[in-house]
Amino acid sequence: MTTNEAVTQAPPSGGRGGSDADEVFQVEQHGIDPIPDEERHGGPRDLFWLWFGSNLTFTYVINGALAVSFGLSFWQAVLAVVAGGLTFAAISAAGFSGVRTGTATLVISRAAFGPRGNWPAGLLNWIVSIGYTIVNTVVGALALQACCASLGWDGAGAKVFALAVTLVLTFAVALWGHATVQWAERWMAYVLALGFAVLLVLLLPGTDTSAGGDADAAAWSFAFVVMLAGPISYVPMPADYTRYLPRTTKLGPLTLNGALGGFVSSVALGVAGAAAATQADLTDAVAGTQDLLPSWFQPLFLALVLGGSVTNSIITLYSSSLNLQVLGIPWGRSKAIVISAAVTAVGSLAALFLVDFTESLLSFLSLLVIVFAPWAGVFLTDMVMRRCQYDAPALHVSGSGSYWYRAGFHPAGVVALLAGMVFAALTCDSTLWTGPLVAPLGGLDLSAAGALVAAAVYRLLGRRDVRPAV
Repeated sequence: MTTNEAVTQAPPSGGRGGSDADEVFQVEQHGIDPIPDEERHGGPRDLFWLWFGSNLTFTYVINGALAVSFGLSFWQAVLAVVAGGLTFAAISAAGFSGVRTGTATLVISRAAFGPRGNWPAGLLNWIVSIGYTIVNTVVGALALQACCASLGWDGAGAKVFALAVTLVLTFAVALWGHATVQWAERWMAYVLALGFAVLLVLLLPGTDTSAGGDADAAAWSFAFVVMLAGPISYVPMPADYTRYLPRTTKLGPLTLNGALGGFVSSVALGVAGAAAATQADLTDAVAGTQDLLPSWFQPLFLALVLGGSVTNSIITLYSSSLNLQVLGIPWGRSKAIVISAAVTAVGSLAALFLVDFTESLLSFLSLLVIVFAPWAGVFLTDMVMRRCQYDAPALHVSGSGSYWYRAGFHPAGVVALLAGMVFAALTCDSTLWTGPLVAPLGGLDLSAAGALVAAAVYRLLGRRDVRPAV
């Protein structure tokens, strides 16, 4: 199906309250087709709750613990956690492109790469979205399994049951779509924020601030890569959740609300993880943290882990359905999401029964940066160079138009992406791949700097043909 057909086959647009209205507990009818002005609604504050709720996930606790395991002291780990949280400002600002165009991020990125040049990155993004959904689904399932074990039911049957419950909770909300996703993130955030605040209060007093502190430059660089991996993975998503906002929405409030939401939740949980790691072995992060808590709070803690996993999986699964439409799946969003859910289920089963989950998570996070740091560099640079002014209809046109470039490829974007990926691969230090420049650099992992390389190359090559639409 061509992009033209995708727009043509979209349901007719109606105003708020019509058959296509974006309402809670109604299956969203829109996919990557542009959202009409009369159906737009909401405001920047919605983004605070979206990013705050979706990042109240135990994965950040694991990240904070990993920083300490690399040899960083508690305060050094906090510094790395804060640095990672600050990147949510760029993620949130990228959502302004959705306000201007009314469509999903991976449609907008056609301006930077061309429709055909955008396809490989779209495929990789779908894989990463599913990967993160699997990570969070597994964490949630392990927490629910621990609850079952405390009640006397353990083994493979309990594990499968826990996985099924986690998947159903995630799929149901993501299937309903945009309005239900935002509603669920807000209300789950109220409960989760209170629970994780108690967790932080319980963990901080026992923190050993004298532990660690002997980390070398290589350990610091690896810690930063882990901290940046989470926020960077969101770069292909923010417009998915801003495309319904009115065109009058301003960049400043939009950026501030989204950035603050992601920063507060990710940093708070990262600090909790760093604190826990100075007190216990967190090879099994859920069980290790649970052992540090009083018995009355342990069941609530497991419920928090499950809830946080679901909130994050919801947005990654939802975005993956839009991603499949960008790739040309000839189905509506609500049908396309079934594919993502099925792959998530299979991947989660494998992660639960066949692999070492912690080692797989480390490998996934470290290799993720090779692709999405350069992609983010190109996309964000393109957005700045265009001043976020796009020829919105041309983003949905195949075979001609402002963004067709050379046979559907934008040379500047493709070359810049490859340059950034090559640099990242050469300087990446992962359990699956160690770049040849890591040793000469003294063990430093500079893969995140692939974003800067890609941005510089794109700025140089695109200076003549990348300009705001008039």
